[in-house]
Amino acid sequence: MIATQCAPLPLFGVKVVDLGQYIAGPAVAMILADLGATVVHVDPPSGPLWDSPANATLNRNKLIVSIDLKTDTGLLQAQTLISEADIVIENFRPGVLRRLGVDFAALREVRPDLITVSIPGFASNDELRREWRAFEAVIEASSGVFADMGLSRVLMGLNPSFSPLPLASAYGTMLAVSAVVLALQARERTGSGDQIEVPLASAVMEGLAYNSIAINNLPLRYKSAREREIERRSEAGLPMDLSYGSSQQLLSPFSRNYKCKDGRWFYLFCSTSHKRHARRCLQVLGLYNNLVAEGLADEEDIYLPIRDWQSSVSLASLPNAWVNKIADRMTTIFMTRTAKEWERIFGKAGIPGAPQRWLQEWISDDHAECGGLMIEVDDPVYGPMTQPGPVVWLQESGEAMLNPAGRKWVSFDQAVAALSALPSRSWRPAKSSAGWLDGVRILDLCNVIAGPHSAFYLARFGAEIIKIDPVTPLYDPLCTVIYGLTHMRGKRSALIDIASSGGREIFAKLVKSVDVVIWNATDRQVKRMGLNLDGLKSLNADAIFCQLDSFGGVRHGPRSDYLGYENTIQATTGIMLRSGGDPETTEEYAHVGTLDVMGGFAAALGVAVALYQKAKTGRTGRARTSLSALSGLLQIPFCYDYAGRAPFDEPSGLNAKGYGALIRLYETASDRSLLLNALESDLPRFAGVEGLRDLANVPKEERSAFLEAAFRRGSAEEWFRRLSAVDIGAAICESVAATRSANSRPGDDVPGLRQGSYSFSTFRNHPSGHIVTQVDPCAIRTTHGTICTLPPAEKYGASTREILRQLRYAEADIDALLSMGAIGESWSKEYLPS
Repeated sequence: MIATQCAPLPLFGVKVVDLGQYIAGPAVAMILADLGATVVHVDPPSGPLWDSPANATLNRNKLIVSIDLKTDTGLLQAQTLISEADIVIENFRPGVLRRLGVDFAALREVRPDLITVSIPGFASNDELRREWRAFEAVIEASSGVFADMGLSRVLMGLNPSFSPLPLASAYGTMLAVSAVVLALQARERTGSGDQIEVPLASAVMEGLAYNSIAINNLPLRYKSAREREIERRSEAGLPMDLSYGSSQQLLSPFSRNYKCKDGRWFYLFCSTSHKRHARRCLQVLGLYNNLVAEGLADEEDIYLPIRDWQSSVSLASLPNAWVNKIADRMTTIFMTRTAKEWERIFGKAGIPGAPQRWLQEWISDDHAECGGLMIEVDDPVYGPMTQPGPVVWLQESGEAMLNPAGRKWVSFDQAVAALSALPSRSWRPAKSSAGWLDGVRILDLCNVIAGPHSAFYLARFGAEIIKIDPVTPLYDPLCTVIYGLTHMRGKRSALIDIASSGGREIFAKLVKSVDVVIWNATDRQVKRMGLNLDGLKSLNADAIFCQLDSFGGVRHGPRSDYLGYENTIQATTGIMLRSGGDPETTEEYAHVGTLDVMGGFAAALGVAVALYQKAKTGRTGRARTSLSALSGLLQIPFCYDYAGRAPFDEPSGLNAKGYGALIRLYETASDRSLLLNALESDLPRFAGVEGLRDLANVPKEERSAFLEAAFRRGSAEEWFRRLSAVDIGAAICESVAATRSANSRPGDDVPGLRQGSYSFSTFRNHPSGHIVTQVDPCAIRTTHGTICTLPPAEKYGASTREILRQLRYAEADIDALLSMGAIGESWSKEYLPS
């Protein structure tokens, strides 16, 4: 291989002390280290609290030092390391570190430039839950994750259902690391650091924003067949007892699995929400013309009320008979080729789809290796390891991130020397508090979820967001209006046809007026739009460009230009197979936006990194991330390989209940499920739990049966009280709807930071005309930077005229552009088409 020269990593010179354990804290520090920071990780003398090969990934590029914080010597050593640091990370229960003698507030009194981040399970102002033993599964059970993992599971009566995927830690990691770097770039301007808290419960609820939203009187057209069936059964008092096969028959023929010639399954996800994907799919399969001859139609304007549509048989709304007819024909055709052949055919045609792969296959996949999505790291314990590649990178320096150093154990003196060898700066902190992104203008060109969510996230820190969409929408109202109720908050919306001469001129002026441009697109699309490196330089050489896509990596791989969505990547990277447990029963994980929202947070991190580099060095960078790159973080407990690795046999499947007897879902006498999360070292504590005092004497292979019988003799509430009293991890499985109901308040001008771990706002006067309840963006809590309240989403196109006025267009010119179709002020008469 020919060596390529690349720019220095953007966080070179940043000094980090990582006091974290388990996943979220170390993962934040891992990402900072991947981006060039010098990181010292602190473990207790007995070693990490979580003994897993995943620590080799979480601690790559780090120096590891052993310190006993419970001793005076250890405390002094920790304080010495912190005195050298720019950033300190911890993820203990609220108050634990302070009681040990490391008080972040006191440290920042002495050093206001210090940036600290705490990642507790539950918020420090959550009087009910902050002292809970907040293991990953406890947070997910309490937040509704296990009760809302998939619509098919609900219909099958498999609810709640366990998953080993650390969703809360993955969301918390991306929120926390992006917040840290946003604070870091703000410090370059103000001289002030910040004290940040990111509760994992708040983070996972933010991540589930598209699942937890409630819209009063939502028109039926926005509910899927599975959602309608769940409602029908609930209202009629019918059991949720569908078979897996019956639940799959409720899926669109364009969003389901098809068996191929080689016996493998191919997951097609060319949703009818996109104007062209389903039609293009039928054309590639040779079905379109025949179906049109039989009566299939393309509705011209799906933003009309559905009562005004010209046909009852359109791709946008297929009757059941047509769903079955199309699915049957597609089933026959998919059996004529192998899954790999279909992947290539659909990829080249720009149609989202992918073979179902196990994680083990993805780890050794040719595209994953070529693209830098999986990399080799020489670990001192396990030898050469395959690990997930970087989650975020700058295009000009990403190559340097593909060869990280393995973790390295050092003495305390060596750790101090590594930090002190880097130069320190003197800071003059500002007296006033402001948003980390005050004065930053962002142009959002994105669609669906991941891209728009990144700009929505950045808006809370004071950024001004201008969102532009085409005059003629490419997606249906589900993907624009419904999803936009979440990610359009705090933005101004303009409709511009940038392919027209007038629209292109407006687009050029907008690009020249902003600091950041964000777009979810492949390299091929970026080049065609003229936003590649040379094209953007001609428009605005100082603008930061952030690009996110589905399959992209640091290097260009065989499938980098393939189109994809959330579910396509779940299929590609093994998440769907893990969720379903078998190729015959694959299931999407956590319904809507799992990787998408994570991708939005990652793009925001990319923007923050580029802003920091620009403030520090003057270099303008191009930030990159992809949904495939994020899949490794979501699967980090088992996303690795090495010679002698244990089998890939972690919990999976529709009937998964947990890890053995001590980490498991149990049914109780109150018909509510209880999540037990205990360690082997906790067995003596059970002696203090009435009804479980003999557990330590029960043979290991009999524990599950013993606990199942015991828990059925009491209510979930009673068992939770008993277990919590002796500090054993446990949680009652809640639903997202119940969590929303218990934590909702009238929408106001306060961002919800004082509400504990969960906060929702109900907007009775929402611009849509519907009563809308949605999660508050409150996972980032700061003591210095201002968090802005974001208003409800305006109607698409509502700010077109205002934005053009600010670009110095006269009213007559705006009217002329409107009449030419170069701009628009609305897609529909109704905010939410009925």
